[in-house]
Amino acid sequence: MDRQTISRLAHAHHPVAAPLSDGSVAELLERALAPEEEGRALDLGCGQGVWLLRALAARPRWRAVGVDLDTAALTWARESAEALGVQRRIGLHHLDAREFTDREPFELVLNVGATHAFGGLLPTLDAARRHLAPGGRVLVGEAFWEREPSSAALAGLGAAREEYANLATTVDRVVADGWTPVYGRVSSQQEWDDYEFSWTGSLAQWALDHPEHPDAADARAAADLHRAEWLHGYRGTLGFVVLVLRRD
Repeated sequence: MDRQTISRLAHAHHPVAAPLSDGSVAELLERALAPEEEGRALDLGCGQGVWLLRALAARPRWRAVGVDLDTAALTWARESAEALGVQRRIGLHHLDAREFTDREPFELVLNVGATHAFGGLLPTLDAARRHLAPGGRVLVGEAFWEREPSSAALAGLGAAREEYANLATTVDRVVADGWTPVYGRVSSQQEWDDYEFSWTGSLAQWALDHPEHPDAADARAAADLHRAEWLHGYRGTLGFVVLVLRRD
């Protein structure tokens, strides 16, 4: 079973692919979209387009563009846009986010949990800068170390110690790059636990509901492995922060 399929099944009951509650998502979007009544939003790595769809639902005069390489996720986004009646206000592109160009800038650029597509946080912000209208905002979500990672945490994440920094250093790097945080949200332990239990539970439930499917065993194995890596490895070690940024 390929990674993209596993991710879609795992996020069936938690479509925001990050450890954030619906309330946190709504508050972050409110801060990122305000005060403009109309504008354009760009999500560089939109997945199923959840952030953009919620933005369009909250702002009936905004338009949006999403870019991703996951064809099935984009199909889901298009179907959801039609169901919400916002399909005329959103454009979805099957494209590497690094290759996307547009003739007009955007009032809001998003990348939540997909900075790996650009090679890290600062390269992601550099890409966002190229698309941002004067006075616009960037909504970016990135992991950080809540505490020094153990070997079990690093193994469970398949990460290197240098891949992330602590929260203070993460924010300092953003500020040194010429950005000003105007809002931020750190995921709580409850949000992390809800997210991880939903991720592993949704995938395991699919395997139980489809025992004859050729991928059922792989799905169950992936759920069991992920759960063990989280509970015995990185729980309480990996943090997640979403920042609303403006240029100096």
